[in-house]
Amino acid sequence: MSKIAFIFPGQGAQFVGMGKDIIENNETALKIYDKANDILGYDIKNIILNGPKEQLDSTENTQPAILTMSYALLEVLRSEGITPQGVAGLSLGEYSALLSSQVMDFESALPLVRKRAKFMQSAVPVGVGGMVALVGIKKEGLTELVDSIESGYLAVANYNCPGQYVVTGEKDAIAETMEKAKEFGARRAIKLDVSGPFHSKLLTEAGENLGIELDKIQLQDPAIPIYSNVTAKTYENKLEIRELLVKQVSNSVLWQQTIENMVADGFTGFVEVGPQKTLSAMVKKISKDVWVKNIEDNESLMTFIKEFKEGVHETK
Repeated sequence: MSKIAFIFPGQGAQFVGMGKDIIENNETALKIYDKANDILGYDIKNIILNGPKEQLDSTENTQPAILTMSYALLEVLRSEGITPQGVAGLSLGEYSALLSSQVMDFESALPLVRKRAKFMQSAVPVGVGGMVALVGIKKEGLTELVDSIESGYLAVANYNCPGQYVVTGEKDAIAETMEKAKEFGARRAIKLDVSGPFHSKLLTEAGENLGIELDKIQLQDPAIPIYSNVTAKTYENKLEIRELLVKQVSNSVLWQQTIENMVADGFTGFVEVGPQKTLSAMVKKISKDVWVKNIEDNESLMTFIKEFKEGVHETK
């Protein structure tokens, strides 16, 4: 019998029109998009469906937009009797995982991620720092590269999968990284289109502000295992969740380690729930011993529901 995990993408996966065909074909999903408008008090639905791209890509819109789409898909799956045995999400995606594990409700989570986005945006002035994706570099080379940077603060933001990492830090350190990356084994160094050095100690204040907001929310102990970005292990209880969500903003995302731990814990199937196929590609690079599906439009949603009910994945 397959042990299935749902995984949820984070910022960067968004695109204008995401979920359009889903809400056109599923009343349950449409209600979630409409509910998001009611909760936030502005037309996030229109921004998701029609843009413009610049408005959707603004962090304070991106984060609630992605959460809304992933949650809409979750609710359609739940209405069909399909639930996971465990969950994880990449950065922002961890909040979709929190919804799936019933730690918080949508009415609390949606305003929270918008505030999280604002805290992250305002913690460091635009232009002070940035992020670089490194492709093809080995872990040893990554460590040596980070240690070699002398022009400013640099840290690893994301351990995505073998040969794919993201570093974060101050402007001069980012420039030095771009110059030296190939020297340490990277095939490519790609400066990311982000407004700040996310998942670094420069965002500590944003985490502290987030903690104040988390104290206002009723959290529950997880109904199913949920894996933390900070530790790559399952949360023990709601107190640990609060503590680690604060740290998550300024700590490395241990995605590769998370998937490796989930595979070790017996998960045999991973379903990416949300826009794009980014996490699916990462999981395939981390483990050859699991099956991977993504659900990002109505066709992939209906296909998965049909396959699940027919038991296609039960013995994979």
